[in-house]
Amino acid sequence: QVQLVESGGGLVQAGGSLRLSCAASGRTFSRNAMAWFRQVPGKEREIVAAIGWGDGMTYYPDSVKGRVTISRDSAKNTVYLQMNSLKPEDTAVYYCAARNLYDADYGRSRADYDYWGQGTQVTVSS
Repeated sequence: QVQLVESGGGLVQAGGSLRLSCAASGRTFSRNAMAWFRQVPGKEREIVAAIGWGDGMTYYPDSVKGRVTISRDSAKNTVYLQMNSLKPEDTAVYYCAARNLYDADYGRSRADYDYWGQGTQVTVSS
């Protein structure tokens, strides 16, 4: 059974930093694109960062570019999201996601991902 388990969320003041982790089990994802999404109540789930397999090509939307970094440790089957200069509008539940297809590019849409974690709350106070 595949599981993605996020950790590292919490309450932080504006301008602070958090590092989220997503540990995968049940299969390895070293050849699969992975991503982080976030969602606030009443809004669509939106992508925060994505990382491809192999050379680790990354994608960030303009809303977070320069403030977040996605990385992966294939040996640990874990993906990370380092978030700096956090803003109150970054408050959301953050989800880890993985594509099922091997050797496929990362996607930017929720529909591109097949496995999801349960989410971790990030709250940024002003």
